[in-house]
Amino acid sequence: MENFLRGHVGAFNTWCGLPRVLLYDNLKSAVLERQGDAIRFHPTLLAFAGFYRFEPRPVAVARGNEKGRVERAIRHIREAFFIARKFTDLDDLNAQAEQWCRNQAADRPCPEDRTITVRQAFAQEQPLLLPLPANPYPVEEQVAARVGKTPYVRFDLNDYSVPHAHVRRTLSVRADLGLVRVFDGAKMIASHRRSYDRDQQIEDPQHLKALVAIKREARQHRGLNSLARAVPACQTLMIRAAERGANIGAITNAMLKLLDLYGAQELQAAVEEALHAGASHSRSVRDVLERRRVARGAPPPLETSLPEHVRRKDTTVRPHRLDSYDQLTLGGKDDE
Repeated sequence: MENFLRGHVGAFNTWCGLPRVLLYDNLKSAVLERQGDAIRFHPTLLAFAGFYRFEPRPVAVARGNEKGRVERAIRHIREAFFIARKFTDLDDLNAQAEQWCRNQAADRPCPEDRTITVRQAFAQEQPLLLPLPANPYPVEEQVAARVGKTPYVRFDLNDYSVPHAHVRRTLSVRADLGLVRVFDGAKMIASHRRSYDRDQQIEDPQHLKALVAIKREARQHRGLNSLARAVPACQTLMIRAAERGANIGAITNAMLKLLDLYGAQELQAAVEEALHAGASHSRSVRDVLERRRVARGAPPPLETSLPEHVRRKDTTVRPHRLDSYDQLTLGGKDDE
C-alpha cells in the first residue's frame, strides 16, 4: 500500500498538480468489496484521496474500454524504453527513466490527437489540475517491532540496531525508500540507511560502543560482588582504593586471580594484614600472600585455565534465612 501511494505522490509532484478524478481497475489496494454499484473502498486510499481532494472512481468490472489506453502505454514503455537498456543500479535506472519521460516520451505524438505532441497536450491540461497541498501525504511504512534480548529490530527481512536501553520493548519502525527510522513513542532513537538485501545486520557504531561499555561495567560489578562474598575484607580494600583514585576494575581483576591461586581463607588473611599496614593495592596483598607462602614452605601456586562453569562451581553463596518461609505458612492459616 505504501508503494502504491508513493507512486501517486511521485506522479502528482511531477505534474505539479493532480486530476479531480482518478480511475482504478478494482485492485484490492483500492476496492475491498464490490456488489454492483455498491463499493467499499480501502480506508487508507480514502484517507489519501481526502488529503489531496480527488475522487477515486473504479471502472466497471470487465470493461477494458473504460481504462482508456493505459495498457498500450505500458507496452510502449517496454518497447521504447526497457529493450536493450543498460543501467548500474536502481537510482541509475530511475534517472534514465526521468530523462526519457521528459524528452523522447514527451515529444512523441499524442495518442488522442496526433497533430500535437504529448508535451503540448499536457501544457493544455496542466492549468486544469488541482493544486498540491503545502505538505505531501506521509507514505512511510509503519510497523510495530518487538525487541528481544539483543538490541535489534526486525524489519523487511533485516535487523537494525537500536540503543541497548530499549531491549525487550515494542518500538515503532517507519521506513521510506531510503531510510529506516525507529521510534520509542514520539522519540526517534535510531536511523539507518535502508537495506534491500535479506538477513543483514545494519548497525550504528555508537550503539555497539555503548553496549560494549555497559557490558564491561556489568562484568566489573559481577566480579566485585563475587569477590566481596568470598573475601569480605575486600570491601574495605576497595573503598580505600577508590578514595585514592585507583582503578577499581584493574584491582578487582587482580584480586580475582589471587583468589583463584591462593583460596578465599588465605586471601582474607592477607587483605586484613595489608589493610592493617595501611596498604590498599593488589600488589601489597600479593606480597603478603607470597611472604606467608614462603613462611609455610609451600610451593608456588600454579595458574590453571578452567572453563567458566568449573571456576564458578566453588562460588561462595550467602545462606538464606529459612525462617522467612514460615511466614508463608502463617499467612496461609490467617487467610483460612
